[in-house]
Amino acid sequence: MTALSVVAVTRVDAAPGMTAAASLARAQGASAAGDALAGILPRPSAVPGGVVLLPIEGPAGIAPVVTFDGARAMVLRESGHWLAIVGIPLAAIPGHEQVAIEQGDSKAQVGFEIAAKEYAVQKLTVPPSQVNLSKQDLARVENERVKIRAALTTFSARPPETLRLLQPTAGPRSSSFGLRRFFNDESRNPHSGMDIAASLGAPVQAAAAGTVLDVGDYFFNGNTVIVDHGAGFVTMYCHLSRIRVKPGQPLHAGDRIGDVGATGRVTGPHLHFGVTLNGTMVDPALFLPAEDAGL
Repeated sequence: MTALSVVAVTRVDAAPGMTAAASLARAQGASAAGDALAGILPRPSAVPGGVVLLPIEGPAGIAPVVTFDGARAMVLRESGHWLAIVGIPLAAIPGHEQVAIEQGDSKAQVGFEIAAKEYAVQKLTVPPSQVNLSKQDLARVENERVKIRAALTTFSARPPETLRLLQPTAGPRSSSFGLRRFFNDESRNPHSGMDIAASLGAPVQAAAAGTVLDVGDYFFNGNTVIVDHGAGFVTMYCHLSRIRVKPGQPLHAGDRIGDVGATGRVTGPHLHFGVTLNGTMVDPALFLPAEDAGL
């Protein structure tokens, strides 16, 4: 087995006013002076639900195939090396992990450490009918889960224009990603997205350029749009009152894809915004501007 070495990253932000596509083009054509992809990358956070950036040394002409827990991860070319952008599942156990790398005839593993993070806990007492689904509803949920999972695990060949996202609708963001919920003392899956408070009918925009993968009306998520941005980078927009796009439709960043609503299993209008990398839900806040940036 031939080792592929990890190298240090020199990070330089994109020039002010430069578009995401131009930033990526500049970064991928950067010279040895040290230009990098920092202007289009998410903020790294090596915790469950976070993102790690792993530099990988190798020739420019042979893109490495990087997998984590069996799922293919995004790889971009950076000045003098490759960079894997890897999503960490919320269920990941803190400690040592590694990605598998194949590059031509070479195979290797690159390790990284996952730090612990304590997410908030919410305990709610609700009517049993809101927790225990009927057989009919349960069958519907299981069928929908397969369809949604297939969309969220899409890996298309093209790289994204950027991994820095627009906030999809104006409004305050909750810090609910990773929230561990207990209904009537029964544990449920952690909250895997970000809730953005907004009024009914407020516009929802594509957070980045991409292609509509799926639209549908789902039991829990209500009216939903799922967008492929390339190389395993997918966004999801839920509880919409109206869907304005169709599967296969190309999108520019900022295109209106729907309206804020209260469809599905919700208590009021808001947008549930989800982000996946290599098929795993990760914290959308790592891809968005800081809330004090005027949103």
